[in-house]
Amino acid sequence: MASNAVKYMPIHGGTTTTTTTAADEIKSFFSAVFPRKTSTFVYAFAITFVSFTLCLAFSPSPNSYSPPWFSTVPVSINSTSPSKNSTLQAPTPENLTPVDKNVTFESPIANKTNPSQPLLPAKSPTGSSDQTRTNDDVRNQTAAPSRSETPASVDLTVNSVKQEMEKWSESLKDCEFFDGEWIKDDTYPLYEPGSCKLIDEQFDCISNGRPDKDFQKLKWKPKTCTLPRLNGGIMLEMLRGRRLAFVGDSLNRNMWESLVCMLKRSVKDESKVYEARGRYHFRGEAEYSFVFQDYNCTVEFFVSPFLVQESEIVDKKGTKKETLRLDLIGKSSEQYKGADIIVFNTGHWWTHEKTSKGEDYYQEGSNVYHKLDVLEAFRKALTTWGRWVEKNVNPEKSLVFFRGFSATHFRGGQWNSGGACDSEIEPIKNETYLTPYPPKMKVLESVLKGMTTPVTYLNITRLTDYRKDGHPSVYRKQSLSDKEKKTPLLYQDCSHWCLPGVPDSWNEILYAELLVKLNQLG
Repeated sequence: MASNAVKYMPIHGGTTTTTTTAADEIKSFFSAVFPRKTSTFVYAFAITFVSFTLCLAFSPSPNSYSPPWFSTVPVSINSTSPSKNSTLQAPTPENLTPVDKNVTFESPIANKTNPSQPLLPAKSPTGSSDQTRTNDDVRNQTAAPSRSETPASVDLTVNSVKQEMEKWSESLKDCEFFDGEWIKDDTYPLYEPGSCKLIDEQFDCISNGRPDKDFQKLKWKPKTCTLPRLNGGIMLEMLRGRRLAFVGDSLNRNMWESLVCMLKRSVKDESKVYEARGRYHFRGEAEYSFVFQDYNCTVEFFVSPFLVQESEIVDKKGTKKETLRLDLIGKSSEQYKGADIIVFNTGHWWTHEKTSKGEDYYQEGSNVYHKLDVLEAFRKALTTWGRWVEKNVNPEKSLVFFRGFSATHFRGGQWNSGGACDSEIEPIKNETYLTPYPPKMKVLESVLKGMTTPVTYLNITRLTDYRKDGHPSVYRKQSLSDKEKKTPLLYQDCSHWCLPGVPDSWNEILYAELLVKLNQLG
């Protein structure tokens, strides 16, 4: 009854028939002492005082910084003033702008900054680098995938690159990479046969039916050091925001495909590795480029078998004749001259009949030599190449490599006269069976010595000479023509290399060279 009396008590006085209570008596007392407005104020003060007293009584600590009724709660990324302990959510993929795949081949790396910067590993997000990062880099930073989703060699930081450089630079800096031997290593190859779809049929020996596989388990071991196993994640970090270009003949294509395969298997999402241009017939396209989107880098190949320009003239009878302009660099030079790392090669096409004879073929200016020795022509061509390098390559920004002559193993003839290397399943073990050092490579060395721009010579001639077992031989294609089926042993490739195979070791040496040279630059 008392509670109901309070509930229905008239506001600001008034009469009621309800039974008088203790509350009514208190009200009457205050009404007698204070006016109505004053009594209202006293009521409010009394209620506030009681509430404050209760709060102090139940407070967990008198030294608390904030009142107990405040608590820290997560604030969304849309909050205008998030607290210190706010949980910021990563942007959803649909809110990120995808990278445009329509990359222009002349400058395949989008928004690259400061073309004169030294060739150094890109800085981490907390570093001071101005390198452009892709949207996917931001996504990986804000929402890192779980360990089960990420290969061990993926998403490596700049610290990992520095640690790898520091680990190897001392033992590798004085190492003679090209004096060594092939040893068996069951952890090789670095990628599974048939796992890399970009490999040309001509190099895909296992898919073409080659039965033996031990040739893939050989690793090159220098005498004075151990080559680091190529870590695709580390190398991609070193290439972040940069261009690596191979320029030369189909043996450099062999090396380019090997490297792309090793790098491609190191990325988290292979759908973000794509070609800037489509691939056609083996020699049908003059340029190729693979884009590694998450690293904003490209690995490119430019077909230039002589490094200088192939041309033609019209003789007095109106007949067109092919010539080789020894005084002009190849036409694709404008496209690769801005690359950060360039690997050149030439040699095999200089052994063909036309170049070997040198009759009415070599040209300088308007003059076509009636007869010119191939070594002299080779020297003139390399001199033209060397002058181009010194004029167009900034050694503070770019690294230049020249890969030497890759040995061939034709028995009983040359590539076009029934030469063979079938049934070879082991490398040469007796050094007396190795061939003499090619005279053309001596010409190359003399040209390199006369250059002021530093060029690193990848002298792989001897290490490849051991590997008579590494060529496609008869396993160069899956389907033979009717003519080839009649005499299959007449059609052999003892010049190029199976993949996986020997070119993987060239790239491991390139990887070791980069670890040393990038560390010296940095």
